[in-house]
Amino acid sequence: MTEEPNVSKSEEKYALRSVSRAVDILQALGEQNSDGMTVAELAESINVSKSTAFTLLQTLLSRGFVADERLGGSRRYRLGLALVHLGDRAAANTGITQLALPMLQQLTQDTGLTSRLAVLDEGYAVAISRVDAPGLFRLAGSLGTRELPHCSGVGKALLALLPPARVLQILKRIGMPRRTEHTITDAADLVRNLVDVAVRGYAFDDEEDNLGVICVAAAVTDRSGDGLAAISVTSMKGGRTIEDMHALGHVVRAYADKISKLLGA
Repeated sequence: MTEEPNVSKSEEKYALRSVSRAVDILQALGEQNSDGMTVAELAESINVSKSTAFTLLQTLLSRGFVADERLGGSRRYRLGLALVHLGDRAAANTGITQLALPMLQQLTQDTGLTSRLAVLDEGYAVAISRVDAPGLFRLAGSLGTRELPHCSGVGKALLALLPPARVLQILKRIGMPRRTEHTITDAADLVRNLVDVAVRGYAFDDEEDNLGVICVAAAVTDRSGDGLAAISVTSMKGGRTIEDMHALGHVVRAYADKISKLLGA
C-alpha cells in the first residue's frame, strides 16, 4: 500500500491560502471589463504583494484559467477559456438544468423566442442554461453573467418569492442603477411591483434593462414553495402590446409549473 505523503501543518496552511488567493484573483478578474487588470491592480485588489500575485497568475496561466495580453504599455490579465469549459460542465451537472432543458427547448419551439433558465447568486440573476431562437439574431446574454435583479424578468420573478425585508437587503447591497428610462429605481416601487408578480405568477422586464427588449419570466419552485430558479423568454418589443406580454406570461408560467412538478412541487 502506498503511504500518504507527510504534509506538515504549515505546508497545509500555506497550500490552502494559495488556493484561496487564486480564487480571489479569478473573482477579481470576473468583476472587471474586457480590458483586464495589471499585476499591480490585482495585487492591490486581493491585498497581496505583486510578487505573490505574479506567481499565482503564472500558475493560472499555465492551466488556461487566466489569459494575458499586452494593451498599451502594460501586460493585462483576464479570465481564460478553461473556465468556459468548467462552467458548461457545472451547468450540465446541475440537476435542475437537466430537468429544465427539454422544457426550454419546447418553450422556444412554441414561442419562437430564446428561452433561459436562471438562478439567484448573492442577489444577482445568473443564467445557467439557454435555448436560442431560430435564426442568427441573438438577444439573450452570456451564460454565467450576473444580471441586476430589479430590471430583469428572471430576477424579479425570483425576488417576488422572497420576504420584502430580504428583498430590501439585497437592493441595498447591490443597488438599483437606472438602465433605461423604464427602469424601476425606487425600492418601495419595486416591492409593490413584486406583489403583482407574485399574484399573477410571472414577471416582466418591459424595456427596463435594454431599450427595445422585453423579457417575460416565471419562477420554478420546490415542494415548499421556495424559488429554485426562473425561466424566461426574450423578444424585441416591436409592436407587442401588454396583452401580448400577458399571453406570453401564461405560457412561460405553465412551463415553469411543469418543471416545478418534476422537482416535487
